[in-house]
Amino acid sequence: MTKGLISRMIASFMLAGAALAPITPAFADSLQSEFDRAFIAPAPQRAPQLQLPASVALPKVQPRTQSAQRALPQSVRPFVTSPRPTTYASQLDAQVFALADGSSGRIGVAAIDLSTGRSVMVLGDTPFPMASTSKIAIAATFLDAVDHGRLSLSGRYPLMVPVKSKKFSSMVAPVRAGSMMTGQQLIERSLIHSDNSATDALLAAVGGPPAVNRWLRASGNTGLHLDRDIATLVRDDGEYDPARMIDSRDSATPKAMAQLLSGIYQGQWLSPNSRGFLLATMEQCVTGKHRMRSQLPGDVVVAHKTGTLSNTSSDVGLIQTGDGRVYAVAIYVTGQGGHGGRDAKIAAITRTLFDGYQFENSGYRVAVQH
Repeated sequence: MTKGLISRMIASFMLAGAALAPITPAFADSLQSEFDRAFIAPAPQRAPQLQLPASVALPKVQPRTQSAQRALPQSVRPFVTSPRPTTYASQLDAQVFALADGSSGRIGVAAIDLSTGRSVMVLGDTPFPMASTSKIAIAATFLDAVDHGRLSLSGRYPLMVPVKSKKFSSMVAPVRAGSMMTGQQLIERSLIHSDNSATDALLAAVGGPPAVNRWLRASGNTGLHLDRDIATLVRDDGEYDPARMIDSRDSATPKAMAQLLSGIYQGQWLSPNSRGFLLATMEQCVTGKHRMRSQLPGDVVVAHKTGTLSNTSSDVGLIQTGDGRVYAVAIYVTGQGGHGGRDAKIAAITRTLFDGYQFENSGYRVAVQH
């Protein structure tokens, strides 16, 4: 009896000592792994194997991917190519169509010369993933609420920080409240650095995607639609290949985005102060160094926003020339072999539009047939 009691006491002291000892990195990693298995992504329990007679044959079951298991939403459809035009309005249209060849992934382009209304469109009415280009609409919705006294640029709001979760495990990805920041800081982080947590903070402040959609509809922008916050969009990215499939969720047509940019520049929906702050912030965008800005002359001012998701890249913005002309441009690119190929397409199309508009504004315009 005494020996058993002593043995139990020694075991208890050893267990307590282990609990008080510092956790080594290896042990800490082990604890984290155990936590992940227990609370983040619990492993399925293996069911006991049913023993059947050798004479009984079981049907072969093909493995199914997670995407295959989920029903195809009504918002998703295959992209069907259409014949290219045989006649173009000008050399500029012909050049842009040639660059926007969709054989390596569909490309959408919309450009509007705000001084003349002259536009160039390729798949202008086809939805493309907005990705982070949606942050312009989110910031504009916040600024509209500032103009109407519902929110404030000096008011403080919490960052919305993503919490780890499995793809498609919930309709909305979990987030937690982070540091408090002013509305101005959130817009600057969202548009300059494409900060997702800051964007979701703005989105939460205005009332979520439905509030942005209401502002878009009220402004006459029917070709853009927001369905998810950025945390959910990023977590569930990659379910459908945008080079082959059209998903109307969180999408914009190039034409609608170019019209949104035009209206913002022309002061149609925001106060002069909000308009000026939004455009000045977009001019400071540091992402997409090899996209819209990269091949333009140094005296050109670009107020833009990039977007990047699985197999898609985009850049949308306002290009102001040295002589004061302004072009609203929206370019959405899928496929092209990777990030570098998509960036190169955006850069080449932007420069072609810039040169073509400059040439046409000098008084020359020629119709082209192919």
